[in-house]
This record gives sequence, structure tokens and C-alpha cells, in this order.
Amino acid sequence: MTGADMALPAQDERTLPAAVLRDVDTRPLEQVLTELQRLVEHHGHVIVVCSRAAPTAVQRRLHTLRSLLESDRIALFRPDLPPLGLAVLARQLRQLASCDLSPGVLASAGRLLIHYIHSGALLGSVARLDRVPVDLKQHARSWMPGSQFAVLAHPQPHLVRLGPDATLPGPEFGTWMLVARGQLQSDWVTTALAPSWKVQGLRETPLPAESPGWWGTGRLVEFCTYLPDLSVLYQLVTSVRRGVCHWCGIDVIGDRCVFCSAVPPAPEDTPALTRGV
Repeated sequence: MTGADMALPAQDERTLPAAVLRDVDTRPLEQVLTELQRLVEHHGHVIVVCSRAAPTAVQRRLHTLRSLLESDRIALFRPDLPPLGLAVLARQLRQLASCDLSPGVLASAGRLLIHYIHSGALLGSVARLDRVPVDLKQHARSWMPGSQFAVLAHPQPHLVRLGPDATLPGPEFGTWMLVARGQLQSDWVTTALAPSWKVQGLRETPLPAESPGWWGTGRLVEFCTYLPDLSVLYQLVTSVRRGVCHWCGIDVIGDRCVFCSAVPPAPEDTPALTRGV
């Protein structure tokens, strides 16, 4: 993780602790490089989870570090999730890290588990929201005093103005919900949304530092639903067909290797058949 506030508390006794690369863009390059190299040498492989809301300087520094180490044992994972959803996904990977999964399968698991996360927020304004489509009418209403908007960013963008019948499309399977409160004073997420989504449990956590920048406002309540049980996560991951990266030879799920970024070679063109005379 690139931020300590993104390292959520352990979900169970098997969840491994997160290694936090602090101040990646402000500390001396040599210092961060040494720290990352030690992690690779100690663990063999490293999965760096970074929010797309992180400053550009952080993202550039991470690519620089990976290039300098010339290592295919470092995976840079930057899924398109709001900060709270990303923190939950990173914790799920920490849960799975205690199982008998190879590094390539573990790193690939993130791209699978993201489909089981519903992530959104209750916002006091959508005037600066640029990660979810906002029409002109909704944009104009955001300037009205007291207006609030329920927004789902993932898996499918959805935005409604808060009212008596306001709702969001939720998961069709049992989940837990994690809530992080910003400067917006509202219980709608816990008293209305959570029951309508039939969540099986609810917990609260401090708001990630990158959330106001991602959502365009600090007046928000961020939420995320997820699968909490390690046994379910493990079953999902192990039920998917695995492949072998043709470049680095590591086991993977899906088409693209998360460590060397190689994709399967295109199949050779089938030679045209000619008809005999």
C-alpha cells in the first residue's frame, strides 16, 4: 500500500499485515528503492496496490522504482475503484496471501474479486465529481442548499438525488458493508441503504485521505460492500482456470500477466486450404 490509512484492520486472524510504502514521492529515491528491494528479497514477490486518486508523482515514482530494480517480481495494481473499495480489495488479497496460492494467481485474484465489490458514496455535491457521469440537471441541483446525491461508482455507475424513494442497485449475493464518514452528517447509508441491500454485517472505518479528491468533495459518506469470508474468496479464486505466462513462466488468472505485463501470443494464421484438381 502507498498509504497507511488504506491498510484496513485484519478481517480475521489469518489476514497478513500490509507493508506500507510511505511518502513514495517525497522521500529520497534511494531510500524508497532500498525499502522496496528488501521487500522483494524477503517475500520473493511484491504486489503494490495504489489508488488512481494518488498524485501523479506517486504513480511515476512507482514505475521508476520498478524499472530501476529491473524486476518482474513487482506487480503494480491500480484498479479503477474508489479509495475505500480499493482498501477493501487490498485486505482481501492480504487474506488470500495466507493460502497456498502462487504469487501470480494471488496478484491476478484482484482483477477477479473486483467484480464482487459495490463501491459508492453519499455526496453533498456533485459539482466537482468527474469519475461518474453527471448530467446538467443533476449538476445544477447540486448547487441547491441541502441537496444530497447517492452515487454508485462500481460495478456500474449510477447516480440519484436523495429523496424518500431513492435507491441504488446493489449486490445480488450476501455481503458485508464498510462505511467511512466524511464531513457530511447523514445516516442514510446505514439506516436506509444497508437494509435495502440486505447486508449481513456493517462496520465503520476512518475515511481514506484520498477519498475527498476522488469524489470531488469532503462532504461525503463513503461505503463499500464485499465478501468477508476467506473460504468464499479462496473458492472463487481456485475455481477459475489458470494459465502460465509464456514470458516469465508464472501461473496467472486471465490473459495478462500482472508481473511482466505479457499477453498470450496471437495464434498463428491458419494456412488457407487449396482445393485439389
